[in-house]
Amino acid sequence: MKFTERYILKFNQMKELIKVISVAMIGAIAMPAFGQQEPHFTQYSDNMLFVNPAYAGSGGVFNLTDIHREQWVGFDGRPVSTTLSAHTPLTRESIGVGLTMVSDKTGPIKQTMFYGDYSYTIKVNRSGGKLSFGIKAGMNVISVATSGLQTTDASDPNLIQNARNNINPNFGFGMYYHSPRFFIGGSSPKMIERSYDGISASNIERRHFYGIAGGVIPLNRDWKLRPTTLVKFTSNSPVSIDASVAGIYKEKLWLGAMYRLNAAFGVFTQFQITPQFKLGIATDFGTQAIRNYNYGTYEVLVSYDFKFKKEGLRSPRFF
Repeated sequence: MKFTERYILKFNQMKELIKVISVAMIGAIAMPAFGQQEPHFTQYSDNMLFVNPAYAGSGGVFNLTDIHREQWVGFDGRPVSTTLSAHTPLTRESIGVGLTMVSDKTGPIKQTMFYGDYSYTIKVNRSGGKLSFGIKAGMNVISVATSGLQTTDASDPNLIQNARNNINPNFGFGMYYHSPRFFIGGSSPKMIERSYDGISASNIERRHFYGIAGGVIPLNRDWKLRPTTLVKFTSNSPVSIDASVAGIYKEKLWLGAMYRLNAAFGVFTQFQITPQFKLGIATDFGTQAIRNYNYGTYEVLVSYDFKFKKEGLRSPRFF
């Protein structure tokens, strides 16, 4: 391919990617105000199974990923979250399965989630595009330690009794399209709205909706650009929009920046240590007044692809 033709192709790919991401962001901004109960992650592009079951098996290998996040370090009752996900295609590669485990603690509320994921994938074009449909099912084990709270009304029935190991079963669904250079997905991982403590009619797990899109743009022989965006919304709280961009050097070093609308900005670095092993670190800082009372947020990612087939791995996986 001639020099001019190659760069015209790259320019057209970039235009299409920017168009899709812009539509996703504009659609989210147009929604009414919504609110967050699920944990945020700076390296959300490496944690897609957490929100979208259709992602299961999409990498073509058995992948194990762990992310630990300490938010607002130095602030009492700060959110602390850990996710562990495993997923793989089966012998029939159109079927993928996965397992997601999450530990999340904020103030008096501790959640431990266990979810199984199942996906079915169909090829939609000759250029490698695939469309996946996924379902997620499991439970959330919730404990609410209200006895440690300082209250203005000691007789409030919602605060008198601790809730220990309250089990909330749930299910969700998702769709995910991906090609070698582009992906887009939508999901709702928890469809059932249930009370956290089994008593309150207002303190409930809210139904969340997610949209995510992104891709990889080759710039030259050494550098690639990976822009992504994540939109999250639920009732009674502001829309959450994350936008990030990472520069990838020789498919070994990832240097990225992230912005969360009206909430935080951050940076992350990831190292593709081997074709199978990836390590990432991230930090972000709030843009609101609470930033004056903490030392920031920190996140560590470890990801490993297990190689079972003789043909080896597609190295690296960009999403």
